[in-house]
Amino acid sequence: MLNDFPQEGPIIKAMKTIHLLRHAKSSWADPDLNDRERPLNNRGKQSILLMIEPIWKAGCSFKNVYASPAKRTRSTIIRIAKALPENTVQWSKDENLYTFSAHDLLQWLHSLEDDNDEVMIVGHNPAITELANLLGDEYVENVPTCGYVQLQSEVSSWQDINANCATTTHFIYPKMFIDFQDGADE
Repeated sequence: MLNDFPQEGPIIKAMKTIHLLRHAKSSWADPDLNDRERPLNNRGKQSILLMIEPIWKAGCSFKNVYASPAKRTRSTIIRIAKALPENTVQWSKDENLYTFSAHDLLQWLHSLEDDNDEVMIVGHNPAITELANLLGDEYVENVPTCGYVQLQSEVSSWQDINANCATTTHFIYPKMFIDFQDGADE
């Protein structure tokens, strides 16, 4: 009777999930400040608080988070981590994520170890928007500051992540939850 069952087990599809988060809105109050050192402005800080719950509900566990070393990206993930005290946000900065190129982000994804099935990149535009459009199945005109895109791909290796390999499962941004008034930037 045991021979009546197939010899191979069930086919289990592997899946890789990519969470893309553009940093929150930064301040341009000091024009002499180096781009990497620009801080968040008040609107950016407000946006982070609006976005945490929707991103969490979309299925982001905030594990395996990698941020550009720019102050605005680090401040974005630090504020998220502080707002989720019961959840240990695991993040680190990565010099390679201070880029404005989707190609650079794709190369970075290809370098990941396959034992992690999901990753979050906290980075910059136009790289975030371009990567979402390169990989996903829905066109996103622009990922605004503090905007979030989730992509799921049925590949087993990060090296197999390539153009049109993913489903865009979520696109969430702050103005979905509040209409910012003029003057809220600084």
